[in-house]
Amino acid sequence: MTVELVPITGLPEIAPGDDLAALLAPRLRAAGITDGDVVVVTSKIVSKAESRLVPGTDRASAVAEETVRVVARRGDLVIAETRHGFVCANAGVDASNLDDGVLALLPEDPDGSAAGLRAALEHDLGLTRLGVVVTDTFGRAWRTGLVNVAIGCAGLPAVVDLRGRTDHHGRALEVTVVAYADEVAAASGLVMAKAARVPVAIVRGMEAPDAPDGPASDLIRPAEEDLFRTSPLEALRTAGPAAFASGEVPRVPLEEAISVATAGPWSLPRGLRLTVVTTEDGRRAVRPLIEAAGTLPADAPVVIVATASPGAIGLEAGALLERLRLALGAQGLAVVAATPDETGPAPELGLAGGADDVDVVMGVIACGPVPGEVASTQGPPSDADDVTIWR
Repeated sequence: MTVELVPITGLPEIAPGDDLAALLAPRLRAAGITDGDVVVVTSKIVSKAESRLVPGTDRASAVAEETVRVVARRGDLVIAETRHGFVCANAGVDASNLDDGVLALLPEDPDGSAAGLRAALEHDLGLTRLGVVVTDTFGRAWRTGLVNVAIGCAGLPAVVDLRGRTDHHGRALEVTVVAYADEVAAASGLVMAKAARVPVAIVRGMEAPDAPDGPASDLIRPAEEDLFRTSPLEALRTAGPAAFASGEVPRVPLEEAISVATAGPWSLPRGLRLTVVTTEDGRRAVRPLIEAAGTLPADAPVVIVATASPGAIGLEAGALLERLRLALGAQGLAVVAATPDETGPAPELGLAGGADDVDVVMGVIACGPVPGEVASTQGPPSDADDVTIWR
């Protein structure tokens, strides 16, 4: 198989309202486009044609508007999830190849843009089997540099699932899912350099994969499979939702969080017990604690109660509960904690072996699935008298 990359040059500056298909068709025809080819276009020219431009006077506000969830931040850099589900720098808000004072947002519906452009090009060019990929440049968590990825896709599979097939040694493939549209996008980047003003390319000569066509949204990793969904700092920043999403808390991440919080030098302090409540009967038993605290949602799927026998050290209990709260948040769970002052003495609940050896509630943690995706914001530092502010 030989793959050919054909840059499409000579396009005019794209303006809001322009008909991309009408501008591209004659240039693609001149390049010899044929059925089976894939037309790759940058998201920037799609955004321009679709009027996804905003004044560039307040980039931070534009990023916040496009963000549904902050994954991590450092200084001015924000790694954010967009409403499309993409996780990228600054929610895809970009100022490159634009006039001063203008910012481009990602297309509203990149898969829809790809499908519309494909249909128009097939009609204008008299073709029946054309692929279209809309690209953007993303960084990668474990590697330096940017690479073109597919954010919109039509007429080809976005992913090719090879699980269940065998390799050339006859071994069964168990985890191989190929990001096919991303591979096409990355290849196009070799001839679509930003400085060369080449926003369109043809990728030709690929063997049609044995997989159904699919949108680029198929490339978005489901939340439950994302091991790096939230940075520890953002887990702290976004702690304290008013409610939880419906559904159960998986046992494995819950156990892992408890194991980490009570492991090594931070082993469970003597006299302190953790009772994990996951059943309806258990939640009814601890409801007085939840109601007494006032800050805990009543619909928490999991409630963890820290109780202490006489002689337990409250400072150690507080440190343990804070570690547990952070560990649960790092596992992608929504967490709300109540302090000992909020809970008060333990009622007769029969927790952790009975009331004879359990007399004080040191704290309560409620956790559950995250309630939707809410953009986190970084407020100003505290001006309390006991906080040193660097000026």
